[in-house]
Amino acid sequence: MKMENWIRVIAGIMILASVALTHYVHPNWMWFTVFVGANLLQSGITKWCLMEKILAKFGVEK
Repeated sequence: MKMENWIRVIAGIMILASVALTHYVHPNWMWFTVFVGANLLQSGITKWCLMEKILAKFGVEK
């Protein structure tokens, strides 16, 4: 998979996990969803993504 696909998969997993944690563990886990959404918004505006840098270090192709 290419980097853009990996980023989408990882973001989707994080959002689904945080929704499940919010439902089954504690409502404050919703802040994790807010954090992921804010990072997606920030990377869309600034064109800079930390996950992209991390995946590049693991050798994922752009």
